[in-house]
Amino acid sequence: MQHLEAQITGLWHMLDDLSPRDTDARAIVLEAVALLDTGQRRVAEIDPVTNDVVVHEWLKLAILLLFRLSDMATTELGPFEYHDKIPLKTGYADAGVRVVPGASARFGAFLEPGVVLMASYVNIGAWVGAGTMVDTWATVASCAQVGRNVHLAGGVGLGGVLEPPNAKPVVIEDDCMIGSRCMITQGAGVGRGSVLGEATVL
Repeated sequence: MQHLEAQITGLWHMLDDLSPRDTDARAIVLEAVALLDTGQRRVAEIDPVTNDVVVHEWLKLAILLLFRLSDMATTELGPFEYHDKIPLKTGYADAGVRVVPGASARFGAFLEPGVVLMASYVNIGAWVGAGTMVDTWATVASCAQVGRNVHLAGGVGLGGVLEPPNAKPVVIEDDCMIGSRCMITQGAGVGRGSVLGEATVL
């Protein structure tokens, strides 16, 4: 893992010289982002001793590098068409995740078994724990970390953060209820078991 981290850091220092034609660099970056997609690593997590949020900056750099090293591509799903650099996540049945029509998640996001996505959106680098429902029109933005048994009610917005790479993402701990239309941004944290009323802004 340290070797991969060193490779990503080295590529970051070459950012201005990279392009989608650099297939070897892209393979390295995809290896790192795949760790996020499969839940083997997280962009950020809570230190069990200090209770501080620890950001794994090199994984954010991998996400940013993936944008630089990817071409735009068109994806067609039934009557829908998308045009983007990052593909959508797939394999929901094998992952034990329920996804209703109108929901989508990007490659590089991780959804534990038992997650339910209503017509919602989960961005790259996000982590969503088992038993959590991301309700209708809710958004889990880039790198946001959502615990287990959380309900993100209709229209909830969790802000994202990719830059600066050392910035803390939004963290929602286990067993929280986030009320309809709440907006949680700028690296705010919500402690375990918290209940936020409708339209709260953090």
